Amino acid sequence: MQIHDKDYSVSTDKSKLDLPLIHAFLSTQAYWSLNIPFAIVKRSIENSFCFGVYRGDRQVGFARVITDFATIAYLGDIFILPEHRGKGLSKRLVGEIMAHPDLQGLRRWMLLTSDAHGLYRQYGWKPIAGADRYMEIANPDIYKTSAI
Repeated sequence: MQIHDKDYSVSTDKSKLDLPLIHAFLSTQAYWSLNIPFAIVKRSIENSFCFGVYRGDRQVGFARVITDFATIAYLGDIFILPEHRGKGLSKRLVGEIMAHPDLQGLRRWMLLTSDAHGLYRQYGWKPIAGADRYMEIANPDIYKTSAI
């Protein structure tokens, strides 16, 4: 899938993804994945449904969806490079993800965010209902202590 406007495009073509750029952002600027090793980023992309945002041939944004394409999806690692923010690209990216034909009819979507609640609310996201049902194993410092 590829959608264009005059300045930016969104694509699900993994061959276009700039892995060094994605790794650089996630490992140095993203609060949720600081110090993440390149090998982990590469493997996560290989095993996810990915969306790139491009200005011409240069990647300026990214998101990945972890999904079975039938019942559930987790939206993660979504970002727009700082110099391209303020142009509606995050809204466009989330809109393209939520409208993608392969992601329709899912029973549940999930994501974690500390600062973008307003963006996601525009697309129907809400705080988890029945949060007492959810459980997790969280290792927030794994990239600091891992030998990967």
